[in-house]
Amino acid sequence: MQLPEAFKHKIETLLKEEADSFLASYKDNRTAGIRLNPLKITNEKWERISPFSIKKIPFHPQGYYYNYEAVEPGKHPYHLAGLYYIQEPSAMAVADLLDAKPGDIVLDLCAAPGGKSTQIGAAMQNQGLLISNEIHPKRAKALSENVERFGLTNTIVTNETPERLANHFPHYFEKILLDAPCSGEGMFRKDEESRCYWSQEHVELCQKRQLNILDSAYQMLKEGGILVYSTCTFSPEENEQVIEKFIENHPDMKLVSIPKYHGMESGHPEWTNNGTLEVEKCIRLWPHKLKGEGHFAAKFIKTSSTPNSSTKQMEKQKKQELHDYFQFEHDYLQHKSWNNLTVFGSVVHSLPNNCPSLRSLKVLRAGLHLGELKKNRFEPNHALALALRKSEYSQIFNLSTHDETWKQYVRGETIKGNGDYKGWVLLTIDDFPIGWGKESNLTIKNYYPKGLRIK
Repeated sequence: MQLPEAFKHKIETLLKEEADSFLASYKDNRTAGIRLNPLKITNEKWERISPFSIKKIPFHPQGYYYNYEAVEPGKHPYHLAGLYYIQEPSAMAVADLLDAKPGDIVLDLCAAPGGKSTQIGAAMQNQGLLISNEIHPKRAKALSENVERFGLTNTIVTNETPERLANHFPHYFEKILLDAPCSGEGMFRKDEESRCYWSQEHVELCQKRQLNILDSAYQMLKEGGILVYSTCTFSPEENEQVIEKFIENHPDMKLVSIPKYHGMESGHPEWTNNGTLEVEKCIRLWPHKLKGEGHFAAKFIKTSSTPNSSTKQMEKQKKQELHDYFQFEHDYLQHKSWNNLTVFGSVVHSLPNNCPSLRSLKVLRAGLHLGELKKNRFEPNHALALALRKSEYSQIFNLSTHDETWKQYVRGETIKGNGDYKGWVLLTIDDFPIGWGKESNLTIKNYYPKGLRIK
C-alpha cells in the first residue's frame, strides 16, 4: 500500500517512536467485522448458526471479526434478513457512548450508510424516536435501506442539511451523534480513493465543516442532553483541535470522560493549540494498538438551560379509508397491530409515538412503511416483512440455507408452494422473515423488491 508521503511525515512527527509500529500495521490485512441485530438474534444463537468463522470483538457485545478474504457476508441470506450489519470493528465503539435507551429522542446527524443508526435503533428497542439524517441523496437512500433491513420502526430518515434541521428542531433532542465527515485516514486500508484524495488542505477544510456541523448540533440539543462527536481519522486538526475550538465557542458543553479499555487511548492535549487538558477525556482507537482501522470520539453534556422546544407535533392526518389495511391485519397478523397509522397519498405508515411535524423536510422513511392501499386491497411493503417476527404472522413459508430455493426467491423467481395457504405468505430463511409472496394454486408469486434482487 502506498501511503501519501505527507501523511507519513505527519504521523512520524506526531507519534515519534510509535510511528514505525503505526505504519507497519498497514502491511497487515484490514480488519472486518459484523455487528449482530439484537432485535432479531442473540449472540448464543448466532454462534450456533453462523455460516462462517467468527471471533468475538472485545469492545462491543454484539461484534464479531470475520475473514473478508474467505467469505462475503453481504451475499448471505442472513444479511438480507437483517440479522447483522457489516461494519468496521472500531466504529462499533462509538454509538454505545450515546447510551441510547428505549423512549429517548435521538438524532444521528450524518448517518449514512447506517452502521451507527442501526446500532442506536436496536439499543432503543424500537421505542422512542430516532431521526437519521444524511445530506447526500444517494447515501441517504442506502441509509434508508439499512434501516429497513434492520427492522427499525421508530426511525425517520431525512435528507437534509444540518442547518435546516437546526431551524426545524431547536433544543429538541436528548441525544445527538455526529459521526462527522472527515479526511478518512482510517479508511486508507480499505479505500484507495481516500489515499489519493488526502492532503493537508483537505484536512483543514474538513475541520471547518466539522465545526459548522457541531454548531448545528449544539442548537438542536436540549438542556442536559448528550452529544457524541466522532471521526474515522487521526489528524489532530479534526479531533483534539475541533474539540478545543468547540468548547471555546460553547463553554456550556462539558466533556465527559470516556472509559478506555482493550487498547484504547486518551486524547492528546499536546496536539491542541492551547494545551487543553480536557481532551484527555476523549478516546482514540489506533490500528497498531487494537484490531480495528481507527477512530476518535468525544462525549459532551450540555449544562446550560434551554427554552422549551418550539417543534410542533405531527398533525393528525385525515385518515382515508383504512378498511383494506385492517382486513389484512385481521386476516394475517397474530397478536400484532400497529399504532399511529397515517396515510401519505395511498401509503400507510406507522409513525413513532409523539412524532414531530415533518412538514417542509425531505423525508425518505417515516417510521414503518406498512404498505399501499390499492383498489379494494392492501399490499404489504417489504419493510413490514422485515419488522415482523415469525410468531406474529399466520402464513409462513420457510426457506432453508441448505436448499437452493432461497436463491430462486431473491432472484425474483416464482417458487412452488405447498398448498397450505392462499393469499399473502411471509417467507422466512431458517425462520427469519425475508420478504413477501402471494400463494395461489401451489404457486407463490414473488414480491421480493426488484431493487434488492440478486442476479
